[in-house]
Amino acid sequence: MDEDLLHDALDGDRAAFDALVEPHRHELHVHCYRMLGSVQDAEDAVQDTLLSGWLGLAGFEGRSSLRTWLYRIATNRCLNLLRAGRRRPQEVEPPIARPTALGEVSWLEPYPDSLLDNLPADVPGPEARYESREAVTLAFTRALQLLPPSQRAALILRDVLGYPASEAAALLDVTVDSVNGSLKRARAALAAAPPTTAPIDPDPELLERFVTAFTSGAVEDLVALMTDDVWVRMPPLPFEYHGPAAAAAFFGPMTGHRRTIERMVPTGANGQPAWGEYVRDPVSGGLHLVGVLVIGLAGGRVDEVTHFDPGAGAWLGLPRRLEA
Repeated sequence: MDEDLLHDALDGDRAAFDALVEPHRHELHVHCYRMLGSVQDAEDAVQDTLLSGWLGLAGFEGRSSLRTWLYRIATNRCLNLLRAGRRRPQEVEPPIARPTALGEVSWLEPYPDSLLDNLPADVPGPEARYESREAVTLAFTRALQLLPPSQRAALILRDVLGYPASEAAALLDVTVDSVNGSLKRARAALAAAPPTTAPIDPDPELLERFVTAFTSGAVEDLVALMTDDVWVRMPPLPFEYHGPAAAAAFFGPMTGHRRTIERMVPTGANGQPAWGEYVRDPVSGGLHLVGVLVIGLAGGRVDEVTHFDPGAGAWLGLPRRLEA
Protein backbone atom coordinates (compact mmCIF):
# COMPACT_ATOMS: atom_id res chain seq x y z
CA MET A 1 0.00 0.00 0.00
CA ASP A 2 1.30 3.46 -0.91
CA GLU A 3 1.62 5.28 2.41
CA ASP A 4 1.88 8.66 0.68
CA LEU A 5 -1.41 8.09 -1.15
CA LEU A 6 -3.03 6.96 2.09
CA HIS A 7 -1.78 10.05 3.89
CA ASP A 8 -3.10 12.32 1.13
CA ALA A 9 -6.43 10.48 1.05
CA LEU A 10 -6.81 10.86 4.81
CA ASP A 11 -6.20 14.59 4.28
CA GLY A 12 -9.20 14.71 1.97
CA ASP A 13 -7.63 14.12 -1.47
CA ARG A 14 -10.23 12.11 -3.40
CA ALA A 15 -7.90 11.56 -6.35
CA ALA A 16 -5.37 9.96 -4.00
CA PHE A 17 -8.09 7.67 -2.62
CA ASP A 18 -9.14 6.66 -6.14
CA ALA A 19 -5.53 5.82 -7.02
CA LEU A 20 -5.22 3.85 -3.78
CA VAL A 21 -8.25 1.63 -4.41
CA GLU A 22 -8.02 1.29 -8.20
CA PRO A 23 -5.79 -1.84 -8.10
CA HIS A 24 -8.57 -3.62 -6.19
CA ARG A 25 -11.57 -2.51 -8.25
CA HIS A 26 -11.68 -5.44 -10.69
CA GLU A 27 -11.33 -8.16 -8.07
CA LEU A 28 -14.00 -6.48 -5.94
CA HIS A 29 -16.27 -6.46 -8.99
CA VAL A 30 -15.80 -10.20 -9.52
CA HIS A 31 -16.33 -10.80 -5.80
CA CYS A 32 -19.63 -8.92 -5.83
CA TYR A 33 -20.68 -10.80 -8.98
CA ARG A 34 -20.06 -14.12 -7.26
CA MET A 35 -22.13 -12.94 -4.31
CA LEU A 36 -25.01 -11.47 -6.37
CA GLY A 37 -24.97 -13.29 -9.73
CA SER A 38 -25.62 -10.04 -11.61
CA VAL A 39 -23.10 -7.82 -13.39
CA GLN A 40 -25.22 -4.70 -12.88
CA ASP A 41 -25.80 -5.46 -9.20
CA ALA A 42 -22.06 -6.06 -8.82
CA GLU A 43 -21.31 -2.70 -10.43
CA ASP A 44 -23.71 -0.96 -8.05
CA ALA A 45 -22.27 -2.79 -5.06
CA VAL A 46 -18.69 -1.81 -5.99
CA GLN A 47 -19.69 1.83 -6.42
CA ASP A 48 -21.36 1.76 -3.00
CA THR A 49 -18.31 0.03 -1.51
CA LEU A 50 -15.89 2.65 -2.78
CA LEU A 51 -18.16 5.49 -1.68
CA SER A 52 -18.47 3.94 1.78
CA GLY A 53 -14.72 3.47 1.85
CA TRP A 54 -14.13 7.09 1.00
CA LEU A 55 -16.62 8.36 3.56
CA GLY A 56 -15.32 6.00 6.23
CA LEU A 57 -11.61 6.18 5.48
CA ALA A 58 -10.90 7.85 8.82
CA GLY A 59 -11.97 4.57 10.44
CA PHE A 60 -9.29 2.57 8.60
CA GLU A 61 -6.76 1.83 11.32
CA GLY A 62 -4.37 -0.31 9.31
CA ARG A 63 -4.92 -3.45 11.42
CA SER A 64 -5.65 -5.28 8.17
CA SER A 65 -4.61 -4.56 4.61
CA LEU A 66 -6.56 -2.01 2.61
CA ARG A 67 -7.63 -4.86 0.31
CA THR A 68 -9.10 -6.83 3.21
CA TRP A 69 -10.79 -3.70 4.55
CA LEU A 70 -12.44 -3.12 1.15
CA TYR A 71 -13.49 -6.78 0.95
CA ARG A 72 -15.20 -6.41 4.32
CA ILE A 73 -17.21 -3.41 3.10
CA ALA A 74 -18.07 -5.10 -0.22
CA THR A 75 -19.10 -8.39 1.38
CA ASN A 76 -21.37 -6.71 3.90
CA ARG A 77 -22.88 -4.52 1.19
CA CYS A 78 -23.73 -7.65 -0.81
CA LEU A 79 -25.15 -9.40 2.26
CA ASN A 80 -27.38 -6.42 2.97
CA LEU A 81 -28.69 -6.52 -0.60
CA LEU A 82 -29.35 -10.26 -0.40
CA ARG A 83 -31.09 -10.02 2.96
CA ALA A 84 -33.28 -7.22 1.70
CA GLY A 85 -35.02 -9.84 -0.45
CA ARG A 86 -35.10 -7.61 -3.52
CA ARG A 87 -35.68 -10.51 -5.90
CA ARG A 88 -39.23 -11.69 -6.49
CA PRO A 89 -40.55 -14.55 -8.64
CA GLN A 90 -41.98 -13.23 -11.89
CA GLU A 91 -45.00 -14.35 -13.84
CA VAL A 92 -44.03 -16.14 -17.04
CA GLU A 93 -45.75 -17.67 -20.03
CA PRO A 94 -46.09 -21.47 -20.14
CA PRO A 95 -43.00 -23.13 -21.71
CA ILE A 96 -43.00 -24.45 -25.26
CA ALA A 97 -41.80 -27.85 -23.97
CA ARG A 98 -42.28 -29.61 -20.65
CA PRO A 99 -39.36 -28.55 -18.42
CA THR A 100 -37.32 -30.95 -16.35
CA ALA A 101 -37.10 -28.49 -13.46
CA LEU A 102 -37.91 -24.95 -12.43
CA GLY A 103 -34.72 -23.04 -11.73
CA GLU A 104 -34.39 -20.76 -8.72
CA VAL A 105 -31.77 -18.39 -10.14
CA SER A 106 -33.65 -16.26 -12.65
CA TRP A 107 -31.47 -13.16 -12.13
CA LEU A 108 -28.18 -14.75 -13.26
CA GLU A 109 -26.24 -12.73 -15.84
CA PRO A 110 -23.12 -13.60 -17.87
CA TYR A 111 -19.83 -12.06 -16.78
CA PRO A 112 -17.62 -10.58 -19.55
CA ASP A 113 -14.25 -12.19 -20.12
CA SER A 114 -12.83 -8.73 -20.81
CA LEU A 115 -13.16 -7.94 -17.09
CA LEU A 116 -11.58 -11.23 -16.08
CA ASP A 117 -8.50 -10.22 -18.07
CA ASN A 118 -7.87 -7.49 -15.48
CA LEU A 119 -7.83 -9.85 -12.50
CA PRO A 120 -4.52 -10.04 -10.63
CA ALA A 121 -2.92 -13.45 -11.08
CA ASP A 122 -2.23 -13.90 -7.36
CA VAL A 123 -5.64 -13.04 -5.92
CA PRO A 124 -6.40 -16.32 -4.04
CA GLY A 125 -4.81 -16.87 -0.65
CA PRO A 126 -2.94 -20.04 0.32
CA GLU A 127 -6.09 -21.76 1.66
CA ALA A 128 -8.15 -21.31 -1.52
CA ARG A 129 -9.68 -24.45 -3.07
CA TYR A 130 -10.52 -22.80 -6.40
CA GLU A 131 -8.55 -20.64 -8.78
CA SER A 132 -9.97 -17.19 -9.54
CA ARG A 133 -11.09 -18.03 -13.08
CA GLU A 134 -12.43 -21.44 -12.14
CA ALA A 135 -14.72 -19.86 -9.58
CA VAL A 136 -16.51 -17.61 -12.05
CA THR A 137 -18.03 -20.15 -14.46
CA LEU A 138 -21.79 -19.93 -14.90
CA ALA A 139 -22.28 -23.30 -13.20
CA PHE A 140 -20.23 -22.29 -10.17
CA THR A 141 -21.88 -18.88 -9.91
CA ARG A 142 -25.33 -20.47 -10.17
CA ALA A 143 -24.44 -22.96 -7.44
CA LEU A 144 -23.38 -20.10 -5.18
CA GLN A 145 -26.72 -18.37 -5.67
CA LEU A 146 -28.52 -21.42 -4.26
CA LEU A 147 -26.67 -21.08 -0.95
CA PRO A 148 -28.01 -18.94 1.91
CA PRO A 149 -26.15 -15.59 2.05
CA SER A 150 -24.03 -16.46 5.11
CA GLN A 151 -22.91 -19.77 3.60
CA ARG A 152 -22.22 -18.13 0.27
CA ALA A 153 -20.03 -15.47 1.87
CA ALA A 154 -18.15 -18.03 3.98
CA LEU A 155 -17.40 -20.26 1.01
CA ILE A 156 -16.23 -17.39 -1.19
CA LEU A 157 -14.01 -15.88 1.49
CA ARG A 158 -12.48 -19.21 2.52
CA ASP A 159 -12.43 -21.43 -0.59
CA VAL A 160 -12.26 -18.85 -3.38
CA LEU A 161 -10.29 -15.99 -1.83
CA GLY A 162 -8.36 -18.19 0.59
CA TYR A 163 -8.77 -16.15 3.76
CA PRO A 164 -7.93 -18.05 6.96
CA ALA A 165 -10.91 -18.81 9.18
CA SER A 166 -9.98 -16.09 11.68
CA GLU A 167 -9.80 -13.39 8.98
CA ALA A 168 -13.02 -14.56 7.32
CA ALA A 169 -14.76 -14.43 10.69
CA ALA A 170 -13.47 -10.90 11.26
CA LEU A 171 -14.64 -9.84 7.79
CA LEU A 172 -18.14 -11.14 8.53
CA ASP A 173 -18.13 -9.99 12.16
CA VAL A 174 -18.95 -13.50 13.42
CA THR A 175 -17.11 -16.13 15.46
CA VAL A 176 -14.69 -18.60 13.93
CA ASP A 177 -17.06 -21.41 14.91
CA SER A 178 -19.88 -19.66 13.03
CA VAL A 179 -17.90 -19.18 9.82
CA ASN A 180 -16.63 -22.77 9.99
CA GLY A 181 -20.19 -24.05 10.42
CA SER A 182 -21.41 -22.01 7.46
CA LEU A 183 -18.49 -23.23 5.36
CA LYS A 184 -19.15 -26.87 6.26
CA ARG A 185 -22.79 -26.61 5.17
CA ALA A 186 -21.86 -24.75 1.98
CA ARG A 187 -19.26 -27.37 1.02
CA ALA A 188 -21.78 -30.14 1.65
CA ALA A 189 -24.33 -28.43 -0.61
CA LEU A 190 -21.82 -28.06 -3.44
CA ALA A 191 -20.63 -31.64 -3.00
CA ALA A 192 -24.21 -32.88 -3.39
CA ALA A 193 -24.51 -31.14 -6.77
CA PRO A 194 -20.96 -30.27 -7.87
CA PRO A 195 -20.75 -27.53 -10.51
CA THR A 196 -18.34 -27.61 -13.42
CA THR A 197 -15.62 -25.23 -12.31
CA ALA A 198 -12.66 -25.44 -14.66
CA PRO A 199 -12.74 -23.34 -17.85
CA ILE A 200 -11.15 -25.22 -20.74
CA ASP A 201 -9.54 -24.30 -24.03
CA PRO A 202 -12.35 -25.21 -26.46
CA ASP A 203 -11.83 -27.09 -29.71
CA PRO A 204 -12.47 -24.58 -32.55
CA GLU A 205 -13.90 -27.37 -34.72
CA LEU A 206 -16.43 -28.26 -32.02
CA LEU A 207 -17.51 -24.64 -31.71
CA GLU A 208 -17.91 -24.36 -35.48
CA ARG A 209 -20.01 -27.53 -35.58
CA PHE A 210 -22.14 -26.22 -32.72
CA VAL A 211 -22.82 -22.89 -34.46
CA THR A 212 -23.67 -24.67 -37.72
CA ALA A 213 -26.08 -27.07 -36.01
CA PHE A 214 -27.63 -24.31 -33.91
CA THR A 215 -28.35 -21.96 -36.81
CA SER A 216 -29.37 -24.65 -39.32
CA GLY A 217 -32.16 -25.92 -37.13
CA ALA A 218 -30.80 -29.47 -37.26
CA VAL A 219 -31.95 -30.72 -33.87
CA GLU A 220 -30.32 -34.16 -34.16
CA ASP A 221 -26.96 -32.65 -35.12
CA LEU A 222 -27.19 -30.18 -32.24
CA VAL A 223 -28.09 -32.77 -29.61
CA ALA A 224 -25.38 -35.13 -30.89
CA LEU A 225 -22.81 -32.58 -29.67
CA MET A 226 -24.17 -32.68 -26.11
CA THR A 227 -23.32 -34.83 -23.11
CA ASP A 228 -25.86 -37.11 -21.47
CA ASP A 229 -25.89 -34.67 -18.53
CA VAL A 230 -26.51 -31.51 -20.57
CA TRP A 231 -28.60 -28.68 -19.10
CA VAL A 232 -30.44 -26.03 -21.13
CA ARG A 233 -31.41 -22.84 -19.30
CA MET A 234 -32.72 -19.39 -20.26
CA PRO A 235 -32.68 -16.81 -17.44
CA PRO A 236 -34.79 -14.92 -16.44
CA LEU A 237 -37.28 -17.68 -17.35
CA PRO A 238 -37.20 -20.45 -14.74
CA PHE A 239 -37.60 -23.43 -17.07
CA GLU A 240 -34.69 -25.88 -17.24
CA TYR A 241 -34.15 -28.92 -19.48
CA HIS A 242 -31.90 -31.80 -18.47
CA GLY A 243 -30.57 -34.47 -20.82
CA PRO A 244 -30.52 -34.89 -24.62
CA ALA A 245 -34.19 -35.87 -24.93
CA ALA A 246 -35.35 -32.80 -23.00
CA ALA A 247 -32.95 -30.60 -24.99
CA ALA A 248 -34.35 -31.98 -28.25
CA ALA A 249 -37.90 -31.32 -27.06
CA PHE A 250 -36.91 -27.75 -26.25
CA PHE A 251 -34.96 -26.95 -29.42
CA GLY A 252 -37.38 -28.70 -31.82
CA PRO A 253 -40.16 -26.08 -31.71
CA MET A 254 -37.54 -23.31 -32.03
CA THR A 255 -36.19 -24.58 -35.35
CA GLY A 256 -37.87 -21.82 -37.36
CA HIS A 257 -36.47 -19.11 -35.13
CA ARG A 258 -32.95 -20.51 -35.14
CA ARG A 259 -32.93 -20.57 -38.93
CA THR A 260 -33.54 -16.80 -38.96
CA ILE A 261 -30.23 -16.20 -37.15
CA GLU A 262 -27.88 -14.84 -39.81
CA ARG A 263 -24.84 -14.20 -37.69
CA MET A 264 -23.38 -15.58 -34.47
CA VAL A 265 -20.82 -13.06 -33.22
CA PRO A 266 -18.30 -14.75 -30.89
CA THR A 267 -17.50 -13.26 -27.49
CA GLY A 268 -16.53 -14.65 -24.09
CA ALA A 269 -18.41 -14.89 -20.81
CA ASN A 270 -17.43 -16.51 -17.51
CA GLY A 271 -14.39 -18.04 -19.19
CA GLN A 272 -16.69 -19.91 -21.59
CA PRO A 273 -17.53 -19.67 -25.32
CA ALA A 274 -20.37 -17.26 -26.04
CA TRP A 275 -22.07 -15.63 -29.02
CA GLY A 276 -24.44 -12.82 -29.80
CA GLU A 277 -27.38 -13.95 -31.99
CA TYR A 278 -28.32 -11.56 -34.79
CA VAL A 279 -31.34 -11.68 -37.10
CA ARG A 280 -32.26 -9.52 -40.08
CA ASP A 281 -34.53 -6.51 -39.45
CA PRO A 282 -37.11 -6.55 -42.29
CA VAL A 283 -37.51 -2.76 -42.12
CA SER A 284 -33.96 -1.44 -41.85
CA GLY A 285 -32.28 -4.40 -43.49
CA GLY A 286 -29.63 -4.45 -40.75
CA LEU A 287 -28.98 -7.13 -38.17
CA HIS A 288 -30.18 -6.75 -34.61
CA LEU A 289 -29.25 -8.64 -31.45
CA VAL A 290 -31.93 -11.06 -30.23
CA GLY A 291 -30.04 -13.01 -27.57
CA VAL A 292 -26.77 -14.14 -26.03
CA LEU A 293 -25.75 -17.79 -25.92
CA VAL A 294 -23.16 -19.20 -23.51
CA ILE A 295 -22.11 -22.86 -23.51
CA GLY A 296 -20.19 -25.05 -21.10
CA LEU A 297 -17.98 -27.92 -22.23
CA ALA A 298 -16.96 -31.22 -20.66
CA GLY A 299 -15.01 -34.04 -22.27
CA GLY A 300 -15.08 -32.42 -25.70
CA ARG A 301 -18.88 -32.03 -25.74
CA VAL A 302 -21.45 -29.43 -24.73
CA ASP A 303 -22.78 -29.94 -21.22
CA GLU A 304 -24.56 -26.62 -20.69
CA VAL A 305 -26.44 -24.19 -22.95
CA THR A 306 -27.61 -20.94 -21.40
CA HIS A 307 -29.58 -18.37 -23.35
CA PHE A 308 -29.81 -14.78 -22.11
CA ASP A 309 -31.91 -11.84 -23.21
CA PRO A 310 -30.25 -9.33 -25.58
CA GLY A 311 -29.78 -6.88 -22.71
CA ALA A 312 -26.86 -9.03 -21.56
CA GLY A 313 -25.00 -8.11 -24.74
CA ALA A 314 -24.06 -4.61 -23.58
CA TRP A 315 -21.64 -5.90 -20.92
CA LEU A 316 -20.14 -8.36 -23.41
CA GLY A 317 -19.33 -5.70 -26.00
CA LEU A 318 -22.06 -6.83 -28.42
CA PRO A 319 -23.73 -3.96 -30.29
CA ARG A 320 -27.51 -3.87 -30.51
CA ARG A 321 -27.31 -3.53 -34.29
CA LEU A 322 -24.91 -4.50 -37.06
CA GLU A 323 -24.90 -3.01 -40.50
CA ALA A 324 -25.73 -5.38 -43.33
